[in-house]
Amino acid sequence: MEPQKSFYVPDWLEKRAMLTPRRTAVQDTITDQEITYSEWNRQVNRTANLLRDIGVKYGDRVAIYARNSMAYMDVWMACGKLGAVLQNLNWRLTVVELEELLRDAAPVVLVYSGDFIEQVTQLREHITSIQHYVAIDRSIADDRSLNEREQYPEVFTDRPNLRPDAPWVICYTGGTTGLPKGAILTHANMTWNSVNTVMSWGLDQNDVAILNAPLFHTGGLNVFTLPLIHVGGKNILCEGFDPDQVFDLIAASDVTVFFGVPTMFIMLQQHERWPEADFSRLKLVISGGAPCPMPVFEKFWAKGVDFKTGYGLTEAGPNTFWLPAEDVRRKPGAVGYPLFHIDVKVVRPDGSECGPGEPGELLIRGPHVTPGYWNNPEATSKAIVDGWLHTGDLASRDEEGCYTIVGRLKDMIISGGENIYPAEVESAMHAHPAVAEAALIGVPDEKWGEVGRAVVVISEGHTLTAEELLVFLRERLAGYKIPKSVIFVDALPKTGAGKIDKKVLAARYGQQ
Repeated sequence: MEPQKSFYVPDWLEKRAMLTPRRTAVQDTITDQEITYSEWNRQVNRTANLLRDIGVKYGDRVAIYARNSMAYMDVWMACGKLGAVLQNLNWRLTVVELEELLRDAAPVVLVYSGDFIEQVTQLREHITSIQHYVAIDRSIADDRSLNEREQYPEVFTDRPNLRPDAPWVICYTGGTTGLPKGAILTHANMTWNSVNTVMSWGLDQNDVAILNAPLFHTGGLNVFTLPLIHVGGKNILCEGFDPDQVFDLIAASDVTVFFGVPTMFIMLQQHERWPEADFSRLKLVISGGAPCPMPVFEKFWAKGVDFKTGYGLTEAGPNTFWLPAEDVRRKPGAVGYPLFHIDVKVVRPDGSECGPGEPGELLIRGPHVTPGYWNNPEATSKAIVDGWLHTGDLASRDEEGCYTIVGRLKDMIISGGENIYPAEVESAMHAHPAVAEAALIGVPDEKWGEVGRAVVVISEGHTLTAEELLVFLRERLAGYKIPKSVIFVDALPKTGAGKIDKKVLAARYGQQ
């Protein structure tokens, strides 16, 4: 028997209900309830029985179009019991974009919340694969209701024997470089990400995480949520990111770990409650999803918090590296060393490995890496070559084997033969007290081929001119890295995961 096929795929909540039935699994801030593992398992069993009764079978796709909620968590876990595949839709997308994703995955069921009735009404005219629409709360016409699950048994029987390579989630990439691609996350992928996280980051059943990242994003599902279910910890479920709520939870509850994207941490640090906020009880505060400006680190370090940056992508986990506490300040901005069951390398365009300190493309392999993209063999063959995932991210490795992410390969600006890495310039811009947000994009130039253009949001209550910013940067960066122009805007466009959308920026401001 092949080793992969002998890998046991457990019913996650059934196991937790046996091992730690009375421990709190989820603190739901939306409904102000605490749910034990035993209670959650019974609730998900009813959900799975409802979905099976309306025809959901092994391998069928179940799409969900909703903000974070307990119902969302239930449907995700019910898919795990059924062997069905969750298609978690980014609710920030337009109806036209959602149509493309739904045609791609061809779900048989669409679960939706009342917030999106208008959009669902438009979608149902065009998507032929959907046999049932299931409303979480307010429904349309004769659609089924998730509340019907209360009529179903709280025990789930005849669970299919799941293969480890069976898809559990189709998680679509951010789409900043075109139509999002559906990365297949199998049961094995998600399990190994959890194993890597628990054993390399040191999570245990006493850990508590704030879950306010969107569940349509791998960060919401897999950075802490599933690993904490694995060890019997607690997730504090929030509808979305609210700085006041974060400060309240950290002050009044038992939070031990917190993940966010850089935008979230910048908003926290610009909030009036930041000076009094106490993060000292947290054992891990980590940023991911995009390069984090160095001033964000420094403000946490000033509070005595070992704030660090992680690295991951939808196609690989996402958790990939760990930076030990003793290296947080010694190697500022580094992501650290590959997790236990992960191998990485940095290569030149010809595939040869880079030397220490030499930037190149980061390649990853391990059991947490996606087998490919849904219905897209061409993209799969380009991304995964000889077992290595080509990330499209630039990284460098120091003499001690510690890795730092330099930026995106496609974002890199080549000006007069010199490589400019936007993350470095953006970090320098964020050090200016009048800069709230900043991004660097490349624009065509007749002399240099391409030059940098800064797009900047000024902090409330401050003033800043282009020349003042450029003078500030000339003291910190080599001349060729200095932006050749500056544009001031009210806000930077964001992707659904909260990252700055470079594609939109380039379309708006990338002309010569």
